[in-house]
Amino acid sequence: MKNDAQTPALLAVLTSVGTEQQALDIAHTLVKRRLAACVNILPGVRSIFRWKGKVQQDAELLLVIKTLASNFEAVRGVIKELNAYELPEIVAFPAAMADAAFAAWVADSSTGVPGDDDEDDEPGEATID
Repeated sequence: MKNDAQTPALLAVLTSVGTEQQALDIAHTLVKRRLAACVNILPGVRSIFRWKGKVQQDAELLLVIKTLASNFEAVRGVIKELNAYELPEIVAFPAAMADAAFAAWVADSSTGVPGDDDEDDEPGEATID
């Protein structure tokens, strides 16, 4: 299913990191810079991979970054800047279908342009009214 003219092209970008601090740094930077609407941090990921000719195993955290396709290069740049891995995982999947209200929120929150209210952004917990 293709996105119509009214549905923005959404991406889910995946990356993995070795520490919670790296995960938080990447997530906060992307959301603060309005390059992503939301970043989910999934702990407890066990990765088995071949690196430099040897099979390795490591505990990691997986980040799922919700953004616009137009932000991919900027998101990739932040990941490469803040991820300590020599070769960070950066994989993006287009959202073939998305709820229209969710897609609109992602688009509104991922403009890549700081808003007037961004200077006072403080980490906090979302509430449901």
